[in-house]
Amino acid sequence: TKPITSVAVMQLVEQGKVELDDPVSKHLADLAKPKVFERFDASGELVTRSAEEITIRQLLSHTCGFGYDFFHPTLQRMVRETKKQPRDLPLLHDPGKQWTFGMSTLVLGELVEEVSGRKLDEYLEAEIFKPLDMVDTGFALPKQQRHRLVTMHRRKDGKLGEEPNRTETSITVRGDYGLYSTTRDYGVFLQMLLNRGSLGDARILSRKSVKTMATNQIGDLVVELQAVVDPGFATPFPLGAGRDKFGLGFQITVARDNEHPRSVGSLSWGGICNTHFWVDPERGIAAVLLMQV
Repeated sequence: TKPITSVAVMQLVEQGKVELDDPVSKHLADLAKPKVFERFDASGELVTRSAEEITIRQLLSHTCGFGYDFFHPTLQRMVRETKKQPRDLPLLHDPGKQWTFGMSTLVLGELVEEVSGRKLDEYLEAEIFKPLDMVDTGFALPKQQRHRLVTMHRRKDGKLGEEPNRTETSITVRGDYGLYSTTRDYGVFLQMLLNRGSLGDARILSRKSVKTMATNQIGDLVVELQAVVDPGFATPFPLGAGRDKFGLGFQITVARDNEHPRSVGSLSWGGICNTHFWVDPERGIAAVLLMQV
């Protein structure tokens, strides 16, 4: 979901409705004057300090300081102590000072809705899915299509077991997760990126925008290995941590070797249940791997 939302934001940039270095509070007022977590005091209360404004570029590059509580023990404790949602808690670090995987694309989904005046699902359908003929991608899974939903698998006591799908499929519309799709549909989205913004008669992004998204946006920072609170939920990730860079919505391969055989400049990202993709402009190849584990 995140790369698709990131493309939607870049469409708004092309239209002149937002700028990458705009403070996000220009469009989402509740994010003005952010606070950064410093410590818990002796009584367990949060100690914070003021931070600089968060920019749209920092949200797209995961350097704004937002995290996920299921990956970050400090944020998990903040949620537990305050009973607040992560969206309403202090940042984990100053904007632009570190790479941290988190819910910044949730905020970008809110930005798309605020600036476009449309619900996120409606915007994505009209501006990305319909032009690319992505007929099986959306936040809602119709009842007549539920038999096509791949079942979830989970490891327990060293054994991989299948879990039955829920009879009722909830609808979650947000910028950072919730989309259903197929290999065919997501392959079309990747092919659009490989073709530098167009596919067939559909022009989704300009070549300039795709190039910007595929360019290092985090300077001397690197993609950092993300620890996990619950090892039964996920293992530390991503592949290439410690050296790779990040663009606007995509991890960027910076070195090629036997362990990381993708071409330098390849774009990639993945999802929590072992969905993964990469786009290799040098070789002219895009790939998507979908699992439910």
